Order: sequence, then structure tokens, then C-alpha cells
Amino acid sequence: MSARGRRSRTPAPTEPVDDAVATAAEETPAAAPERARRPRRRSQTSIVPPQTIAGRALTLVIAIMTFLASLTIGAVTMVNDAAEAWQSDIGREVTIEVRPQDGVALAGELSKAAALAAEFPGVGGARALSDEETRRLLEPWLGAGIDLSALPVPRLVVVTVSDPGAFRVTELSAAVEREIRGGSVDDHAAWVDRLRAMAASMVAVGVGVLVLVLIAMVLSVVFATRAAMAGNRQIIEVLHFCGAEHRFIAGEFQRHFLLLGAKGAAIGGVLALAIFALLGLFVRQSTGLPGADQFDTLLGGFAMGPVGYGAVLLLGIAVAVLTAVTSRMAVHRSLATIE
Repeated sequence: MSARGRRSRTPAPTEPVDDAVATAAEETPAAAPERARRPRRRSQTSIVPPQTIAGRALTLVIAIMTFLASLTIGAVTMVNDAAEAWQSDIGREVTIEVRPQDGVALAGELSKAAALAAEFPGVGGARALSDEETRRLLEPWLGAGIDLSALPVPRLVVVTVSDPGAFRVTELSAAVEREIRGGSVDDHAAWVDRLRAMAASMVAVGVGVLVLVLIAMVLSVVFATRAAMAGNRQIIEVLHFCGAEHRFIAGEFQRHFLLLGAKGAAIGGVLALAIFALLGLFVRQSTGLPGADQFDTLLGGFAMGPVGYGAVLLLGIAVAVLTAVTSRMAVHRSLATIE
């Protein structure tokens, strides 16, 4: 066969053939020892095209799912932090309720209850709510301008607990029932139990949503990897039949999808953190507006703590690693089908 015929079958520079394959095909046996002594350099041509429609779509999917997962993590951590703050605040206050009775001076019983509670270990202070404070508490239900003397309204003594470890609510309750006429102690245990149940339910729902998002992302990576391999199957078969190891081919795909996963995770995580920052700024600037104070009390100013930021960062790293590992496994399964 003529030299011209042989040159006509040489691949053009624009063909998607790996440089390592072309070099290995043209290398003579005499040059092999010299090539073995030279330091190995990674080929500048990647098996997987860096910019493809499937790659851009996968980056968008990972960004969206990371964004949703980050929002879920942020919401769960904020609810959990708020619930812990509520439990701490409620646990540091105990209320003594004194009901009015015929022939009993209510003001005297309130003073007596405050003095009795202040003597207990772990109590930082005790005071009876004033008439104005009692009216404000009842105003949402009974309206403004309530005449407390005309209604049999129970009066409250707020006991502040400074040392929860030394305070014994059962002892205080027994003393109040024994010495204060019409008196009883409310330690808000029912509210604490409800808060704990609500926080646990929110965390469970958030973890469930997070797991579903991660499963959907894994499936998306598998399908995108198979699509990328289908578009490069001819190159993969050439490398395979030329003796390229499966781990080399899988490593090329793993690096490609690791970069895609890291890029998508970074985009989704940064967008989620930006949403939380903007909402927090909006809540802080809305102080004093109707409903803003209640929202601030409910979620603590819509501020995500260090645990939330750390969880979002770990999520981004996990998404990138999960994308790379999933693509490697898909490549190995696909290579196993090549005869």
C-alpha cells in the first residue's frame, strides 16, 4: 500500500481521538524504553467533552437540588434553634396563679406568693404582674379597658429560675398549695412537650425531604453519565480495545462529573445562603411593622446559625463527591457490557 494511502487513513486533528491513543499507535518498539523513562504527563485532550448540553443540564439540575436541599437544611436548623430557645426561656420561668376567692385579699396573697417563691433554691426572683400588665395579657381576648375588679380574673406571679439544677418545682407547688389560698403552680410542661414534638417532627420531615432530593440527584447523575458515555462510546471502545484500563476511563469521567457537581453545588448553596441573608435583612428592617415582631419571636430574626452554615458547606462537598462516585460506578457498569 502506498504512503499516500496510509496517510489518508490517519485521523484528522479535529477528530475526537485521545492523544494518548494516537501516540501509542504510532510509537515504535524501539522508542518504548525511552518513553518509559520519561515522566508521565496527563493528556491535554479529555475523553469527555468539557462543554455539552448534557453537562450543562446536569449542572443546572445539581444546582437546583442543592438549592432545595440547602433551603431545607436552613429551615430545619432555624426551627430547631428557635425551639431550643423557646424551651430554654419557658424552662427558666414558672408561673404562680392565684385565683380570687370571697373574703380573701388578693393583693396580700400575691405578695405572699412572691415572697414564698423567692426563698426557694435556684430562684432568681419573683414578682406579681401589675394591673396594666394583666390587662395587656387579656386585651386580645377581652378588649381594651378591662375592669379587673369586676371580673374574677386569676392573677399571676412570675418566678424567674436562675439555676434550673437546684430548683425543684414539685416542692414549690406543694408549698404554694399549702400556704397560698387559691394558688397553684404552672411549670409549662405541656408547652415544652408540644415544642419538643413539633421540633422533632420538623427535623424528621426535613431529613425526609433531603433524602428524596439526594436520591433524585443520584438518578440524574446516572442518566447524565450514561448519556455522556453514549456520545463518547466510540472513543471509549477504542481505548478499551487498545488496552486502556477501566479505572483510567472511569477516572476521566469521575473528574469531569466531580467538576460539574462542585460547580452545581456551589451555585445552589450560594443562592440558598443569599436567600437567607436577604430574608434576614428584610425581617430586621421590618421591625415594628404588623406581624414582624411575632415572626422575629417565632424564628429568631430568620438568622441561620453556624451549624446551618456548616451543614450547607458539608452538603456542597457531599454533593460533589456523590456526583463523582456515582458517575464512576455507572461507568464501570457500562464498561462491563462491552465485549
